[in-house]
Amino acid sequence: MTSKVERKLIRRVLDGERAAAEELVRAHQGSLYGYMLRLSGRPDVAEDVVQEAFVRALSNLHRYDERFRFSTWLFTIAKRLYVNARQRLAPSYDTDAMGAAADRRSFAGGVPDEPGDHFAASGELQSALGCLSEDQREAVVLFYQLEWSVDQIGEHLELPVGTVKSHLHRARARLRAALEDQPAVSAWVRGVRTREVPA
Repeated sequence: MTSKVERKLIRRVLDGERAAAEELVRAHQGSLYGYMLRLSGRPDVAEDVVQEAFVRALSNLHRYDERFRFSTWLFTIAKRLYVNARQRLAPSYDTDAMGAAADRRSFAGGVPDEPGDHFAASGELQSALGCLSEDQREAVVLFYQLEWSVDQIGEHLELPVGTVKSHLHRARARLRAALEDQPAVSAWVRGVRTREVPA
C-alpha cells in the first residue's frame, strides 16, 4: 500500500468508516503478526500483542503523524507492548511453537502470507533466529522479511543507522554459518546473499 493510499484510508477511519478500519487492519495484520512472532518466538504472545497494538493504534489514530509511515508507528506501538509483556513472562523462544505457527500460515483464521516473507517454516531457521540477540533478530526480520530500509529500522529501533548495519552484518554472518548446510532453508540463505546491507 502506497503512502498516499494509506493516508486516504486513515482519513476515512478518522471519519468513522468501519470498513476502512477493517481494511487498514487487514493491510498490516499479517506482517505485524509475522514480525511479532519472529521477535517473541511465541504465537500466543504475538497474537495478544498484535490485537492490543491495533486497539491502541485505532483508538489513538488522531495522534498519528502523517509525515511517517503508518506501519512504522504501528510496529513501534507493538514493540512497546511486547517489551511490557516480556517483563511479565518467563524468557523463552519456543521453536516448536514457531514451526507450528508457520505451518498454519495464518493469523486469526485466514491472513495469507506476505509476499515479502522470505522465511521458511523450518525448525532450523527458528533455532538460528532464537540464537541471535533480540536487536539482531528484530533487525533481520524487519530488513529481510518485511523489506524495511536501514533508515526505517533505525527510526523504529531508535538506533543510529550504523548500529543497525552492524546488527545486520553480525546477524547475517551468524545465520549464514548456522544455516548454510540446511537444505530446507537454502533458498532463504540465498535471499540473504542477494539483499545486501548498504555500506
